[in-house]
Amino acid sequence: MNIFAPYVFGLIVVVFFSAKFYKHKSLFPFMPFYYDFRKRRNTFKLVLKIISERNAKILVETGTSREGLKGTKSNGSATFVFGKWAKINNAKLFSVDISEDSIKNAKKMITAEGLNEYVDFQLSDSVKFLEKFDKQVDFLYLDSYDYSNDKEVQIASQIHHLNEFKAIENQLHSKTVVLIDDCDLPGGGKGKMVVEYMLTKGWYIERSEYQILLLKK
Repeated sequence: MNIFAPYVFGLIVVVFFSAKFYKHKSLFPFMPFYYDFRKRRNTFKLVLKIISERNAKILVETGTSREGLKGTKSNGSATFVFGKWAKINNAKLFSVDISEDSIKNAKKMITAEGLNEYVDFQLSDSVKFLEKFDKQVDFLYLDSYDYSNDKEVQIASQIHHLNEFKAIENQLHSKTVVLIDDCDLPGGGKGKMVVEYMLTKGWYIERSEYQILLLKK
């Protein structure tokens, strides 16, 4: 028997779990440590800090978290993250999605976590909903219209997100925080057109990673 075998095995185990720990990106203590937000953790963490400092009360999300809390790593579970923040800070999250199944799945999670009072679901085309939204928005999260490797889908998604922003633009103010998901992707991601437009309208990029966070100058 190789006397070094146990030590080699032990080293492999340490390296394996160290790598997993390094990749694990939690929002602890806001969320339990075992939830991994991976590529969205840094921007989520910064957004939560900024909207807390700015005492945000009206939050709007396009694209509801259809996987519930199972999707923290894959899609960010933003509906829960910002719904929980809304409860803690006596705010309100309006989440709109055109998919009945997405709304249904997200509602199960929100109900199970006792957040119904703080999350208002809207089954609608997001642009039409935003056009009629009559409250000032303190935080806007754009994450609708699924993106893909198909160039036609990419352009359609980018146009849709630009139209969403234009639909709600008049309800934004100097302290509004805007976060756009799925930006670091081939073709420029969901935010390509809307970010280009926002930069001509007095906005600036505060953080650009997988998500792009913009604030007003």
